[in-house]
Amino acid sequence: MLNTQPNLQACDDFYEALIAAHQGLSTPESHAMNARLVLLLANHIGDQTTLQHALQLARGNALPMSTTDRRAHQAITPVVPTHAVAA
Repeated sequence: MLNTQPNLQACDDFYEALIAAHQGLSTPESHAMNARLVLLLANHIGDQTTLQHALQLARGNALPMSTTDRRAHQAITPVVPTHAVAA
């Protein structure tokens, strides 16, 4: 079961480390790093039901979508990290 309650200790420290890990990366490199991080954490979790629930919540769907519904929805555009935007 997916724990959606606050559980991250030192969340500000983790956020700072996450942002620092993206420093100096291009947008494609940043997206690739995020994808690798997701896969590493998914491997750590390991439970398919929990991971499916997390995917649904991250996409904004409380219930699983049918194949027809999936085709009707367009993919969500990733948010570009602010550090990747040229100043």
